[in-house]
Amino acid sequence: MNNKNTKDPDQSLPKADRRKFLKGAATSAAALAISPTAKSQDPSAYNASYTAPSYQQMQRDAGMVTPPEPDARMVVRPGSDLMLQALKEMGIEFVSSNPGSSFEGIQESIANFGDPPNHMPEFITALHEESSVDMANGYAKSEGRPMVAMLHGTLGIQHASMSIFQAYHTGTPMLLLVGRDVGFIQAHTADDMAAMCRSFTKWDAQPTSLEECIDSLYEAYRQAVTPPTGPVMVVIDIELQKEEARDFQLPRFRPAVIEGIDTATARNIAQRLLNANNPRLETGPFRTPEGVESVVQLAELVGASTSTTATAASMSFPQRHPLCGPGADTNYDFILGLEAASADITLKRPIVNSLTAERDEMSVGFGSLRENYVPNPPGAEPTPMEDDQQANQGALLTIDAQASIPIIISELTRLITPVQQRVINERKARHASANREAFLTALSEAVEEKKRGWDLSPVSTARLYAELWPLIMNEDWCLASPSNFSGGHHRQLWEHNKHYSFLGTQGAGGMGYGLGASVGAALAARSRGRFVVNVQCDGDLNYAPGALWTAAHHELPMLAVMHNNRAWHQEYMFVQYLAGVRGRGTERGHIGCVLRDPFIDYSKMAESYGVASEGPIEDPNLLAAALSRGVESVKDGKPYLIDVITQPR
Repeated sequence: MNNKNTKDPDQSLPKADRRKFLKGAATSAAALAISPTAKSQDPSAYNASYTAPSYQQMQRDAGMVTPPEPDARMVVRPGSDLMLQALKEMGIEFVSSNPGSSFEGIQESIANFGDPPNHMPEFITALHEESSVDMANGYAKSEGRPMVAMLHGTLGIQHASMSIFQAYHTGTPMLLLVGRDVGFIQAHTADDMAAMCRSFTKWDAQPTSLEECIDSLYEAYRQAVTPPTGPVMVVIDIELQKEEARDFQLPRFRPAVIEGIDTATARNIAQRLLNANNPRLETGPFRTPEGVESVVQLAELVGASTSTTATAASMSFPQRHPLCGPGADTNYDFILGLEAASADITLKRPIVNSLTAERDEMSVGFGSLRENYVPNPPGAEPTPMEDDQQANQGALLTIDAQASIPIIISELTRLITPVQQRVINERKARHASANREAFLTALSEAVEEKKRGWDLSPVSTARLYAELWPLIMNEDWCLASPSNFSGGHHRQLWEHNKHYSFLGTQGAGGMGYGLGASVGAALAARSRGRFVVNVQCDGDLNYAPGALWTAAHHELPMLAVMHNNRAWHQEYMFVQYLAGVRGRGTERGHIGCVLRDPFIDYSKMAESYGVASEGPIEDPNLLAAALSRGVESVKDGKPYLIDVITQPR
């Protein structure tokens, strides 16, 4: 690392030049580098000398450095202004961050660049780096495109690492910008900071020039949205942010080009769909809302019944679409898998979610085939499925399904005949009727099952979901929180028909995700006329409750309804079970698992962060009125929290 000594021994404060203006004096010793190759077995890796922060550094860290007079300004066109313009070029709406000195150049540009001053991307203030990344996660799951989370050096990466890990497991695209400040506090910097989370990020870069920085930002965005999608990281030195750009011209952003199948393969699939008497589409989550729109168009074009993952993830086929369900006949003679495995042909983007995966596997080429699938030659009669050994093996094309669907649709529109169209219309009508009947039967059974414990106190989680549904069913809503710990009752009682109806789980199963992700979803919802529902687990909230302040400060439309069972109840059950099978009784199984003595008042917690709230509610007869008040507040653009004392699950 460079040894930079900018201290003026004759002055108690730094001189007002480009480096010293906000920097203060740097330590005379070389900054401590955390080597990405250092191993715990090598004691010498920890023998680097450490120099305590100087007086000037301490003054700056405490906010005691006085800015110079305006005429002392040294940079007319700072590099961070161009970095901001690059984010604007890519359509980034929000940058969430807990402020840090290593990216102060970018933060200042976000606040002041332009005339009038910049408003997009908007700086979203987070109280914890983990929350800022969770916000980016919730936003991307809602919109199918990245936002930015900005992290301060080694500390920010380590604070955010769990949230980055979760995003990696769900393949959520996001752009992580990390500030690097070599000459400030040694412990906050490193030669290769991205190494700390390289095994669970898709791609990273550490540019050394302004031109390289802009190229890296553009490439990072393309990498984030190109399958396999995921979080990417760019480490930006503070000097590049403050560098004089002079006449450097910002290059145009080139969007990612995502390949689909070739025309011959598309024609083969189109012929199979048309020749089938009962085709089926098995669908998984797509990358963007456009993918959902295209698969709906494909299903309607061929009259195929479809599956959905709408009760498990965003960007999925609409749950209550007439073609969604088992259909009139479950003996399907051709199944096409689109981001979901099928018995016949699967179009599926490559996915890497293993910490042991080699980095070069992340860039697996589009068009590679598995199981040696060879499509029929153009114009050839499709082989019957019962005689087609390759198709029966379940051919897997590791190609993005979303990019392939429009090519298949194009071939279908050329091949379809009036006779086939009449058959398709009749099939669609039969499927719609059968799926409607199946839905009503399942709903009736679910309602009967949810009545159990309806009038009991604490409040049943089924009643919580059931009484909320009539209040939001005609609104444009998004359920942003995971629901596995609160019973998941929305899966049977609610209708998930938008690409953002339910954003799914936290990926790696880690705690602290729900509130931050819901705030991120509310960022997406705020300007789009919708609002977010967050059924918030109590244990999860206590990891990073400061996101409540972000919701209040930025006036986000989020309704948080506490699933307050006053315990980490899954662990409670595990310990009780183990104590029982060991013959020790369950009386002491609560130790370390419950949140009591004292109870936590989440209504007061929300109030302290500026969020309107009420509760705790234990009487189930008071629930509906409280939910109604909360919905009305959120529809007015104000976050609201209701503390409900609930049954365990």
